[in-house]
Amino acid sequence: MSKHPVVHIEISAKDREAAGKFYADLFSWEIQQMPEMNYATFSTGEGEVGGGLSPVMENNPAGTTAAYIGTDDIDATLAKAVSLGAQILVPKTEIPGMGWFGIFKDLTGNHVGLFTALPM
Repeated sequence: MSKHPVVHIEISAKDREAAGKFYADLFSWEIQQMPEMNYATFSTGEGEVGGGLSPVMENNPAGTTAAYIGTDDIDATLAKAVSLGAQILVPKTEIPGMGWFGIFKDLTGNHVGLFTALPM
């Protein structure tokens, strides 16, 4: 059976630049703004789980924080989640040059992401 580690955390942000400055000042996280994607990534330290600041949207309301779980088969994991009562919010989607992700809503309404990296 595959391991399923937490690989990424996303925090919703109404203002990505202000949120990036806030977390950089508060925790000394390294922030990388990606304005072309309306996104920013953060690094919490070497060997630690990092994440991103995602825009507030209909499927990602303010106050949403999502953990991304590593999987070697997003489609199979999404199918299993649905069979257990979850709802798919974002099907398997490519992140060019990085890998793929998908997002589901669990039984409580929490957003949970899945991620598969490109082979190295």
